[in-house]
Amino acid sequence: MSLDDLSDDVQSRYSDLSDDLSVSLDRETRNELAMLTTALEPDDTDELVRRAVHMLFQTAVETGNLDFHLRSAYDCTYDEYLSGMTFDEMTGANQFPQARVGFPNPKGDANRSLQNVGEKGPRPSLTRAR
Repeated sequence: MSLDDLSDDVQSRYSDLSDDLSVSLDRETRNELAMLTTALEPDDTDELVRRAVHMLFQTAVETGNLDFHLRSAYDCTYDEYLSGMTFDEMTGANQFPQARVGFPNPKGDANRSLQNVGEKGPRPSLTRAR
């Protein structure tokens, strides 16, 4: 999946949600909502639910939990979603061919790998001569 897939899925889910959302509450959630309603005295319980969604979202962003799930499912992060482009697109990394790893040798062989750099013959032994 990709950034475009994520954008499409978010738009699809957004349109699936109506302005009124019916939620069934278990006993624990009902008790917690009653406590919050009593303590915070909102105009209605819908306001507390809106705050809870905002808080959950903010926590998921701050802890990296949202990015973890987005990277796993869509191979992008929330920042990439907001900007509309991947990190590679932002930095231009996908505009240039991959540089070859290694250094050219004096003979001009540009394909020499890092593993061969410095090799001039058999390696010296690390054991002491007697």
